[in-house]
Amino acid sequence: MTEPQSAPDPRGRREPPRPHKPAALLFEPPEAVADPEHFFDLESIEDPRDLLDRSTELTLAFREAADRATEFQAIAAAQLADPKRFDRLPESAIAARAEWTEDYAKKMIEFGRDLLRNSGSTPH
Repeated sequence: MTEPQSAPDPRGRREPPRPHKPAALLFEPPEAVADPEHFFDLESIEDPRDLLDRSTELTLAFREAADRATEFQAIAAAQLADPKRFDRLPESAIAARAEWTEDYAKKMIEFGRDLLRNSGSTPH
């Protein structure tokens, strides 16, 4: 796993709302995974307008999924680093577990703490 390109905003700011509702992410059937050219049936769409629309929906859905997953990573990191836990982990252990640098782990822990303070216990 590679380190994400940019750190989350430590103040918890979100990007402006996107104009399109993301497409639902569905798991690829096993037979599709065996075909390297297959990707969410996009290769079967012949009309470029339809292809652009569907691929844009998927792009937005993957971005939203990545954003949500990052928030859950941050919350988990903050929970694992919580000094009140008897089994808390040091930042270096969290970094190793998530395949992050230690500096990135510190930022994610703080981001997770901000999310926990501002939203209860789970991302929106």
